[in-house]
Amino acid sequence: MATTSPTAGRSASVGARVNEFAIKLANVNGTGSASTNNLLMQTIFRMGIPVSGKNLFPSNIQGLPTWYEVRVSASGHTARTASFDLMVAMNGQTYAQDITEVSPGGYLLFDDSWPLDPSLLREDVTFLGVPLARLCAERFATVKERILMKNVATAGVLVALLGLPVEEVSAQLTAAYSRRPQLLDDNQAALRLGYEHAVRHFDCPLPFHVERLGAPEGRVLIDGNTAVALAAVYAGATVGAWYPITPATSVMENFGRLCAQYRRHPGADGKVHQDYLILQAEDELAALGIVVGASWAGARAFTSTSGPGLSLMQELLGLAYYTEVPVVLVDVQRAGPSTGMPTRVQQADILSAAFASHGDTRHILLFPADPRECFDFTVRAFDLADRFQTPVLLMSDLDVGMNDWEVPELTWDDAYRPDRGRLLGREQLEALEHFWRYGDPDPEGVTSRAVPGQTAAAGHMVRGSGHDLHATYTENPAEYQEVVDRLLHKHRSAAAHLPPPVVERRPGAEVGVITLGSCDLAVREALELLPGPGLSYLRVTGYPFPEEVHRFIAEHRFCYVVEQNRDAQLRSLLQIETGAPGDKLRPRLSYGGLPITAAQVLEQIASRTED
Repeated sequence: MATTSPTAGRSASVGARVNEFAIKLANVNGTGSASTNNLLMQTIFRMGIPVSGKNLFPSNIQGLPTWYEVRVSASGHTARTASFDLMVAMNGQTYAQDITEVSPGGYLLFDDSWPLDPSLLREDVTFLGVPLARLCAERFATVKERILMKNVATAGVLVALLGLPVEEVSAQLTAAYSRRPQLLDDNQAALRLGYEHAVRHFDCPLPFHVERLGAPEGRVLIDGNTAVALAAVYAGATVGAWYPITPATSVMENFGRLCAQYRRHPGADGKVHQDYLILQAEDELAALGIVVGASWAGARAFTSTSGPGLSLMQELLGLAYYTEVPVVLVDVQRAGPSTGMPTRVQQADILSAAFASHGDTRHILLFPADPRECFDFTVRAFDLADRFQTPVLLMSDLDVGMNDWEVPELTWDDAYRPDRGRLLGREQLEALEHFWRYGDPDPEGVTSRAVPGQTAAAGHMVRGSGHDLHATYTENPAEYQEVVDRLLHKHRSAAAHLPPPVVERRPGAEVGVITLGSCDLAVREALELLPGPGLSYLRVTGYPFPEEVHRFIAEHRFCYVVEQNRDAQLRSLLQIETGAPGDKLRPRLSYGGLPITAAQVLEQIASRTED
């Protein structure tokens, strides 16, 4: 057992476990803890061990509590867990809360430069006291240095306690700060300060710790917003318009960074030219207006936002739908309503996105479950938008978008060519006697379109008011219905072109589970733990729903629908589209703002299999 602080309670420690544990780091926002968290994550990942990190941070500025959760699981269970083997309690404001989250037999690491209130002690938790503030005060001169380096010293303690290779952590610091010698020296000194103190005072490593499994071959550690931005570059997007909003801001920031690197070329005039345009608009409505205009002119254009921004974009989404202009919108969902909790996760934009705008409007939605699918589905979104000449919304969320996920490495087929759909070129236009914008639908309801200005024949009016198949104004009921009926047919036709749902049928299973997006890992883990013959599983990947979704519901006595919102929005959409009766689809909901856990899913399913 590790040596404890004199103020600590003592207990039998948790059993020895290699590469199967969870830790939580409690800190204060604005103290530089994020870089330390990333240092730990990267080290564990490079040892070939499946790992995930969840950043739970406040929406307000510096000074409020922040937490970072790391789950290490050789078995591959990297969904969030709510029970922790080691709590790193560095925020006195949250000590009481943090201590309650330690598993029985677990450990709590704290700064014993100040005494711990005896009332907080638990007999079934081992308390590890390290005088971090005092050690840093003795080594570093300024207050700022002491605050920042305390986090690195804490990382040094964890390196020793968890059995991480200190040389590898040191090498990462060298790579990060090689151009700033003084900062590098300070970081290395702080790392050694914490590491050597832990080695001298505790039995290291703890009973739960890491052991190298090898290099993470074929795996990457990436967040969904970065993956979306990278995919937009690969898909040929050249225009991005946006207004900053948590948690979507880094989508366009990363897109701009990548474009600055890969969409620049030397011109004949000897100057460097850029092949992209990114505009920060005055609001979300203007941002989408820019995207609609750029797409109408032939560019691949997109915007990124979250729930409040989506609300502001409703009118122009309806315009793009009715005038049949391709648009890609990335919605990184957060907790609402109104401003809600900007740094907490929900999947509560499903219905507003599916039917965004007034009147009879339906949009194509894609639901990625992780950053790898963010990459793949973003490319698919641009192709679908062009092919079906309509808005396509990528429905990510804060957990997928802003947290680091370990996923199969992103791959690319160099033979890929953008699917621009029925976009006519100059020669095709000149061969036509007449170009009727909405007048020659194919079997899927898609008509020809043209980039304005190519030829005189391509000229046509694009109007949001009633129009007929010639794009001319009408209020004639039959002519109006002809257009909107075709739009519905076109929407339904898109189902066959969406990413197929993920389906796993269990032999003899009478009950199924349906979920979407970032719920995937937690639901899968829960189903593994469920006693009995097991339940069949389906993960929805897009809307409109393909026939496989209808078939899955029909072949099971009933299905649980697991999602992260209060009002069972996926269930409602399934009922609308499939006609399934209410008792056929039974909601299982998590909407407190934290990523869903397997324990939550298991509790809601295991105890109510017949309700």
